[in-house]
Amino acid sequence: MSNFKFTETEIEGVYVIEVKTYGDNRGYFMETYKKSDFDAAGLKYDFVQDNQSSSRKGVLRGLHFQKTHPQAKLVRVLSGEVFDVAVDLRKDSATYGKWVGVLLSEENKKQFMIPRGFAHGFLVVSDYAEFAYKCDDIYHPDDEGGIIWNDPDIAIKWPEVEKITLSEKDMKNPTLAESKIFFEF
Repeated sequence: MSNFKFTETEIEGVYVIEVKTYGDNRGYFMETYKKSDFDAAGLKYDFVQDNQSSSRKGVLRGLHFQKTHPQAKLVRVLSGEVFDVAVDLRKDSATYGKWVGVLLSEENKKQFMIPRGFAHGFLVVSDYAEFAYKCDDIYHPDDEGGIIWNDPDIAIKWPEVEKITLSEKDMKNPTLAESKIFFEF
């Protein structure tokens, strides 16, 4: 019996994953990934790199992708709460340029599976958050790409926070139309 419930979103290939948690007065235990269960659900990835970041409320990281080394990502929150977003950049997809988002938190323990061919970003909505993710390709610094977080054509409905904080790099990201980026799969 699987410890995971896989729910495909309205964008093909993007899944919200609920994880069975076992707890008692000592705390809890949960599997966060089991290759055989993910494979059985059709999510056949070979993860090669794990990453973790911490951010304070209002930090928005994204929307990021790698141009020639696209990555699938399995993301989750270790502490705090974030609104996580995937934007479809697959050329022949019926949902190209569309987005899907999910609230990930240490309480709900949900995970978000984002396949290759998507831009990814998240906004911290708690005072502080720690974020972890697995990637199926290594990070290539010279291969980074991005789309501006508030692109009016994508029209992501970000949660309201007092102030959005972006990196200098993310402030300069182009719109999707300006970037002319798409992935062929």
